[in-house]
Amino acid sequence: MPSPQTPSPGLYTPEERVRRDASRWTLVQGLLAPIQFLVFLVSLALVLRFLATGEGHEAATISVVVKTLTLYTIMVTGCIWEKDVFGVWLFAPAFYWEDVFSMLVLALHTAYLVAVFTGWLTPRQQMLLALAAYATYLVNAGQFIWKLRMARLQAARSASGTAGVAA
Repeated sequence: MPSPQTPSPGLYTPEERVRRDASRWTLVQGLLAPIQFLVFLVSLALVLRFLATGEGHEAATISVVVKTLTLYTIMVTGCIWEKDVFGVWLFAPAFYWEDVFSMLVLALHTAYLVAVFTGWLTPRQQMLLALAAYATYLVNAGQFIWKLRMARLQAARSASGTAGVAA
């Protein structure tokens, strides 16, 4: 497994940037990320409604399951993307900490599914677990948005002939 301390002149080497731009999984990730965020927003509203009123448990539960399945989809396709771009399925140095935190996001979403399908936890506790999963998702999404910004800055600096942004 690559070390997170591996020095890099920027987020992507020129070769990785070419592979990123050529990978069909880049487009897939670009489409899935906003879809997942929309599913998250709808689900968050339904979960909060249930917690506030006690109504709509089934709709909230279905929405969290759909959000989790969307998360699994983006994680699997993200692994394929990392393999295309960096040559590893997960924990590429440029995205090491995002991938580490993604494991927590996955663990909490999976714990929610286990709770729902086994009857573990009360409905309210299940929804609180969903909120914990959603909080970690937001942090993780922020990590990836920051990396996207860093990649754009690196590309702009490379285009203008200055040194790359350190990842």
